[in-house]
Amino acid sequence: MAKYLFIITLLFFCPQFYTQTKDAPEIIQPNRRAEFPGGEKAFREEFMKMVHAYVDITAYAVNGKFSFILTIDERGKMSELKIYPKVRNDTEFKQDMNFAMKRIKKKWKPAIKDGVPVSSDIIFEINFTSDHSDEEY
Repeated sequence: MAKYLFIITLLFFCPQFYTQTKDAPEIIQPNRRAEFPGGEKAFREEFMKMVHAYVDITAYAVNGKFSFILTIDERGKMSELKIYPKVRNDTEFKQDMNFAMKRIKKKWKPAIKDGVPVSSDIIFEINFTSDHSDEEY
């Protein structure tokens, strides 16, 4: 009788004997950078197409290499643009580049960190001269 009482006591006080559920393994997406459909080259081509279509580059003193820092939000939308170095008529130049950037209709895939979409910055460079850029069409 004591043997049965001992077994019954073990069953009631040791939950691992009577639980049948196991925790499902957690699937975590690997971290990744923001991506444009078709890659960086496709983005540069699309951006330069919009610049040539909507912006009069000759109105600005743009010669040399410019760095564009683009913020991609959690939904894959382009939200902020910074341009370095600064140029004469910098405010207008930035507005025109922003306008050209917003003409791009494709959405980015947002960056992923610990399985969650996050805002991130993308840096790309374009070499401008007074009569053309490094991307010809």
